[in-house]
This record gives sequence, C-alpha cells and structure tokens, in this order.
Amino acid sequence: MITLEPLRGMDGKANTWRSVGLSAAGLGRFLRAARAAVGLEGEVHVLLADDATLRRLNRTFLGKDKATDVLSFPAAVTTVFFGDPQAPELAGDLAISLEMAARQAARFGHSLRDEVRVLLLHGLLHLAGFDHERDAGEMAARELELRQELGLPASLIARSSGAIKGKQQQRLDTGILRSAQNDKHKVSAQNDKRKVSAQSDKRKAQDDGAKGSKKRPASRRVRA
Repeated sequence: MITLEPLRGMDGKANTWRSVGLSAAGLGRFLRAARAAVGLEGEVHVLLADDATLRRLNRTFLGKDKATDVLSFPAAVTTVFFGDPQAPELAGDLAISLEMAARQAARFGHSLRDEVRVLLLHGLLHLAGFDHERDAGEMAARELELRQELGLPASLIARSSGAIKGKQQQRLDTGILRSAQNDKHKVSAQNDKRKVSAQSDKRKAQDDGAKGSKKRPASRRVRA
C-alpha cells in the first residue's frame, strides 16, 4: 500500500498524484516486482511525504534531527494488519521524502519517478536485513544487480557501481601510498648508507693524507 501525503502547496488539488508527476498504479506494480526480486515476504506500507515529515520520523525513531531521502522500519515477525489472523504479514514500512527525491533526481539527471523507484528498492533491501553502513559493500552490489534485473536506467546503476569502485579505489590508493612510503624509506636508507660511506671515505682520505705529510719530510731529510 502506497500513501501520498499532500505536500505543501498541494492541499485541495483533485489529483495529488498527477500534481507530482507520479502514478499510484505504476509505483504499486514496481513495489510488488521489487519486493519479489529482493525476496521479501509480507506487505510493505509506503508513505510519500516531504522533508519535514521525514525529519520528524528520523528524529522520533532514530534520534537524528535532519531530513533524509528514505527511512525503513522493519516489522516484527508476528505483526499482522489490525490483529486479523487471516491478514497477510507486514514486512515493514518505508517513508520517502519527495522533496529530497526531486533534488536528487535533478542532480543525477533523471525523473522523479525513477528516483522514487531507486529509493523504494533501497528501502526494501534494508527491510530484508541489508545495511550499507556496516557491511563491506554487499548491499551496494546487490542493489546494482537488482537495478539491472528491474530494468532501471544505467545512470542509476552507476550510483551503486560508483560506491563499489570507490571502496576498491580506496584500497588501491592505500596500497599505492604504502608502496610509495616503502620506496621512500628504501631511498632514504640508501642515501643514509651513501652518506656513511662517503664520510668513511673522507676520513680515510684524511688519514692517508696525514700519514703522507709525515713521510715526505723524512724523505727530504734522507736526500739531504
């Protein structure tokens, strides 16, 4: 079930969905397809709201006093609608800020419709137990696979592949930095060794010079 909360300036409009350029039926079909692809059982409730609502939910349930694009609230295993034992189980709730989704759509160069679908998929993965803040890239990799499977545009997929490449590049940069530091230490050690050798040669030359200066006067005395 997807609920569209009237946004600021849209109160009283006959068709709020059309006002924001979205289709309830289209998003509903995508939600069902994405839920099946993720392997998530149970109903999912989706609230499409504004930044203020997401900020309030984020502050109330997560202790973060700021707006965000999507929030996921997994349900307990035994949760059912209205206490009806015959009702389908609830997988959880999603809340999406259409205001932030619109800004991100403009940033990445695609429609609000596509951005909302990206956020729906992202939220469903969280409901399924994925956590990109704690894993080693598994959620980003799975999201990339599902975006391809669900036919999302390549420009969207690049956002997940960029996250994976970013971690790989970070490891590569770390390796390069360590290699450079090791090379620097080697060069420094070689320079120190050369300095020690040069100082030793200098001392030897000075000692030989001192010995030679003592011998030459003696030679002159013999010739005299």
